[in-house]
Amino acid sequence: MIKKLYTFLLTMLLVVSALSAVSAHAADVPLGAGDALKIAVFGNPDLSLETKVSEAGSITFPLIGEVKVAGLSAADAEKKISGLLISGGFLRTAQVNIMVTELQSQQVSILGQVLRPGRYPINGTRTVTDMLAVAGGLGPDGGDTATIVRTRNGTTRKQTINLVDMIHSSDMTANLDLINGDMVYVDRAPKFYIYGEVQHPGGYKLERNMNVTQALSIGGGLTPRGTERGLRVKRRDAEGKMETFSVNNDDELRPDDVVYVKESLF
Repeated sequence: MIKKLYTFLLTMLLVVSALSAVSAHAADVPLGAGDALKIAVFGNPDLSLETKVSEAGSITFPLIGEVKVAGLSAADAEKKISGLLISGGFLRTAQVNIMVTELQSQQVSILGQVLRPGRYPINGTRTVTDMLAVAGGLGPDGGDTATIVRTRNGTTRKQTINLVDMIHSSDMTANLDLINGDMVYVDRAPKFYIYGEVQHPGGYKLERNMNVTQALSIGGGLTPRGTERGLRVKRRDAEGKMETFSVNNDDELRPDDVVYVKESLF
């Protein structure tokens, strides 16, 4: 229950953060292959057109033929088509309007422990929390951290951010801006394992600052034969060697700890 409530609250915080962000208009985004456009010329309904930008970065428009629009904003593409219609002698004045109905050329990858991983269109610059909300927020196994891979000026850099700390502190410095080609990977939450005389042995999500008593509770509590005396934990040291030692109920667990509950002798 604690795990589900924690994940739900974090997801809701991400959604609220995303909804409060200022979205860029698609009209400011450079057009590219795969983008779907709805084009209208005021007073000339016969020139209305719904089309997609080709792999070559162009569209075919009535009267003027092939028009290269890749790399242009929608506003600049409007001016270009308008100019071609006028310079070609087809219209004396041409008021062209372009609506981007589907933006496929600008996408960000949202992967890992989110509800709907995949590639998502991005209208201009959006933040990490914006795009996590678009992907449905964190999944049930989502951890506190996300790894961001961004390429700027030909250089690719990786940065890990703590989503929980960022939102709880209201310091959004780490809420990085994302553009086309960036990737967000939400890490899997660390786990602990419990076995022996507990009702539900197995692996569980390790919540922040979880102690042994809380771990016992998540494992369903002791069996009738179990005892809290002599609780032991197996843990790997810095060199990867497994160590076994006794713990108290209020001792804090670490990722990949294995808690063993003994059988009572009486």
